Amino acid sequence: MSALDTTASAGIALSTSGLSRSFGSLVVARDINLSLPVGARYALIGPNGAGKTTLINLMTGMLPPNAGTIALGGEDITELSPQARVKRGLARTFQINSLFANLNPLEAVTLAVCERRGISPRFWENIGVNKDAIEEAYDILTKLKLGDVAYQTTRELPYGRQRLLEIALALATKPKVLLLDEPAAGVPQEESGDIFEVVASLSDDLTLLFIEHDMHVVFRFATHIIVLVGGAVFTEGSPAQIAADPGVREVYLGKRHHG
Repeated sequence: MSALDTTASAGIALSTSGLSRSFGSLVVARDINLSLPVGARYALIGPNGAGKTTLINLMTGMLPPNAGTIALGGEDITELSPQARVKRGLARTFQINSLFANLNPLEAVTLAVCERRGISPRFWENIGVNKDAIEEAYDILTKLKLGDVAYQTTRELPYGRQRLLEIALALATKPKVLLLDEPAAGVPQEESGDIFEVVASLSDDLTLLFIEHDMHVVFRFATHIIVLVGGAVFTEGSPAQIAADPGVREVYLGKRHHG
């Protein structure tokens, strides 16, 4: 049995081994080894410039590593294109404002469902044929508490609802692992908790890794926290362990050099 097969049998949804990336002399990812169990609710935190979004870009194939491997469910996906990773069950949120501004949420999510199913996206020309896709899209919107705005134009939605729609579009790909890069960024603080309440209620089979700056949200919703500093894993552990770690506090207060 290979190491990757062992990873799969151990219930690891996504893992990286020795993942490294640099641009000339600037190191943005340094020997990163991570394992996300199936159903995990992990947070990725760190000071600005720590390399958090870079790590998401490496995992999703937007950026190739200089060294190391990435495995999804035990399968080495290091050389796969971003689209091939999506088809295997690795999704991330992305900004939807410019892409779907003139559509309503039901149209946008139905397009994503049709894309996944490999059927014509011109669903409005033959509603009968694509009725299942529309129903699936509406079900996703309902789970994310967007059913009441399914027919409103996307650009007219409150920003918090637009961020939830980004998650709905990612869920339309039927991911096994979902990477959320600051899903509540730009949303008023009183609404960010609502977004994470919805995220927390998603299927226990779905593995989540989210980047978030609001520590109240992180400690409320994450079961495990990974601290990234200078492109490397500084420490990781339960919320209680991270809260009690004086080194983490030093990093955030700027007392420790973090590259």
